[in-house]
Amino acid sequence: MIPGGVAVLDFGSQYNQLIARRIREMGVYCELLPGNAPLSDVLGMEPSALILSGGPSSVYGDDSPHPDPAVFDLDLPMLGICYGMQLLALHENGVVEGGHEREYGPARLYNSMSGDLFRGIEPGQQAWMSHGDRVMRVPASYGVIASTDSLPIAAMADPGRKRYGVQFHPEVNHTEFGRQLLRNFVLEIAEAAPEWNMKTFGRRAVEMVRRELAGQGNVILGLSGGVDSSVVAALLHRAVPDRFTPIFIDNGLLRMGERESVVETFRDHFGMPLKVIDGTEDFLGALRGVTDPEQKRKIIGRVFIELFEKAASEIDNVTHLAQGTLYPDVIESVSFRGPSATIKSHHNVGGLPERMDLKLLEPLRELFKDEVRELGMELGLPERMVARHPFPGPGLAVRILGEVNPADLDVLRRVDRIFIDYLLEYGLYDEIWQAFAVLLPVRTVGVMGDERTYDRVIALRAVTSTDGMTADWYRMDPEHLARISSSIVNRVSGVSRVVYDVSTKPPGTIEWE
Repeated sequence: MIPGGVAVLDFGSQYNQLIARRIREMGVYCELLPGNAPLSDVLGMEPSALILSGGPSSVYGDDSPHPDPAVFDLDLPMLGICYGMQLLALHENGVVEGGHEREYGPARLYNSMSGDLFRGIEPGQQAWMSHGDRVMRVPASYGVIASTDSLPIAAMADPGRKRYGVQFHPEVNHTEFGRQLLRNFVLEIAEAAPEWNMKTFGRRAVEMVRRELAGQGNVILGLSGGVDSSVVAALLHRAVPDRFTPIFIDNGLLRMGERESVVETFRDHFGMPLKVIDGTEDFLGALRGVTDPEQKRKIIGRVFIELFEKAASEIDNVTHLAQGTLYPDVIESVSFRGPSATIKSHHNVGGLPERMDLKLLEPLRELFKDEVRELGMELGLPERMVARHPFPGPGLAVRILGEVNPADLDVLRRVDRIFIDYLLEYGLYDEIWQAFAVLLPVRTVGVMGDERTYDRVIALRAVTSTDGMTADWYRMDPEHLARISSSIVNRVSGVSRVVYDVSTKPPGTIEWE
């Protein structure tokens, strides 16, 4: 938490994380608080401005969320977005019409360029709407500063008190001028200081870790080789190199060369006392005969905890467990929406602190994924490791549909290496948020040479995204697909057919299991 940032009261909009991301991109610290947070929590941030977020409710609903009324007495610049604008109007004696026909999608905004909020923004650009209620009369001290063809009051302003409301969502890419509007509010109107960057955060995080461990014992970390745990490892090694032990458990479900890469980076390059556990037989034995994906995840999580606990017990005076918890995880737990519905369980070490009687250390809990990558570069991690695509905790077990066995793991590893190496060679890897192969539990007829084959099918998946919450399939050139398919079928025995997944999220998920 950095004084002088922007506090966002979260009323449950699906876009709220984007507000914080957009503001942090300006170099200004931003934090989401529950919409009904006590005034003391809001003031505890020492914010330079306040944003009231959007949300799915009607301001007149029986259970609709409202902020602490004292919030409106604060002498702070305020921006209400969508539902936040309606709250601002309602609490300042404007008129909000409930139950209106819902408006969702693009609209042309006709705004006044003379005001501070729309400075430098040409009228007639596209804004993104998502609302049912609408403001019908602005409060006495406000003026109307924008409209659309169907919405007479699309934005309002009380410049004297630096209070503004917009009925659209400036944080989404569909609003063409959204970033400029937010910059106008945060940097010009609120005059927030752009002092948020990963170099500063890194120094502060190191100091935080040292304070937390002062007079305590040692800290351990379950190192997977993924971006989050790798950045935590680099941070802890810088902060307390003599009191930190990373534990890497090879579950036998990793990509080709993964274990060797982790050892080379963290033990050989950084000089960390990396503890490596080969759990291949434990994991594959426990997974034998199991086909249900949720059951796979639970088994992998259970075996991981058992091996991790055993490894940790061999380290003297451990008092803390580090985890790579990120800010989206924190937001999800405090939002008005509450924790999202469980689509699939996640493999992590969240159950360990209670069982092991350790204090939890989460040095990245203020960061978004892109910030974690930037911090990793500041800490000296290799660029290819920091920029790598996400990889599921259960590893290839959830990319083999059906029972997991050594033969299928070998097939999938070789296919995965061909696919990823191709993307790297042709400069496609960094255009894609996540790419991987899936081994399907079906066989199809094929022809290899003059012989009939009856071999396996591989599905390739490549998606674009900003944070994994939504994703679109990557429009790969057919020539690239043809080359990748040919290489896989010719080089990997047992595969006769390759297909490409063109599903979006939603309705699908990124991973197949």
